[in-house]
Order: sequence, then structure tokens, then C-alpha cells
Amino acid sequence: DRMAVHNSDLFRLQATSAETNVLNVASSLGMGCLAMTKFVKGSPVAEFIKQQLRARNIRFEGVEVEQGGPWGFRHQFNIDDFDVERIFGHEGVGILHISGLIAAMSPETTQCCLALAEAAKRYGTLVSFDLNYRATFWEGREAELSAAFHALASCADILVGNEEDFQLCLGFK
Repeated sequence: DRMAVHNSDLFRLQATSAETNVLNVASSLGMGCLAMTKFVKGSPVAEFIKQQLRARNIRFEGVEVEQGGPWGFRHQFNIDDFDVERIFGHEGVGILHISGLIAAMSPETTQCCLALAEAAKRYGTLVSFDLNYRATFWEGREAELSAAFHALASCADILVGNEEDFQLCLGFK
């Protein structure tokens, strides 16, 4: 009820993200949506996230990974290997949305986002790219991410960002 955390003993848990919020808009309009992610096997948090996605009429897929010990993975990840032939070629996904947060998270997520965008274009799927600049993700990787974001932007049919995003990600003056 908008109290400070230390003043309350009752909390409400929600599972959401910028990416699934984008899907929520489309699913609310009756469009089929698929969240491509990865979950921690046997995790109650992962099960909660799956339930929340189902409640929002959002399908999900991705492998489950082992917990990795008591301090290992604690929640789902938004990156994995996917059957792009099935998703784009056979199921005919209409639009792929990529967040700059995921694209900048690590060299592996950058490459995955590029591969997904390129695969989507090969199959005629529209690509939406939200630049979503975060300085801490770019630190020490500026040249690499600048090139990757230019490549992703060149694949994008819909490019989302504020003035700062366009300046910092794509070099607009």
C-alpha cells in the first residue's frame, strides 16, 4: 500500500520485465505472443514467472538450467538457443522484439540478439529494437556495442529510444 519497505509486513510479488510488458500489450489485443527465455529447473521463482506469463496469455519456451548451487542462478534468463526455423519459418512469428538491455548484457547475449534479428529478417519477420541504453552495460565495450547496435538498428523495422538512447547507442548528435 505504498509504504516504505521497513514499515510493512505484507508484500505483493509480480513477475514482469520490459520485454514481457511489450508482449503484454500485444497479448491484451488478442495477438499470440512468445517469450523466448531460459528458466532455473525446479525454482519456485521460475514457476511463479511461468504462471504469471500464462495468466497474461504469453507463451514461453527455453531450456531449463540447473540451479548451480545455493548461490547459483536464481531466476530466468532472457537468452538461449532457439529453433529459429520452427519459430520464424513454420510458426510464422510476425514480429521479434529485442531489448538493448539484453543485447548489451554480455558478448554472448549480443551475438544471440544479432543472430535472432538476422534470422527474423531472413524469414520476413518484422524486428522491433528498443535501444534501452544503460551506461554500466556499455562500460569497456563501447566500440563492440556501438557496432552491434548499428547492425541491430539496420535490421529493425521499428526502432525505439529516447534522445539519449539515439545519441549514446548510435552516435546521433
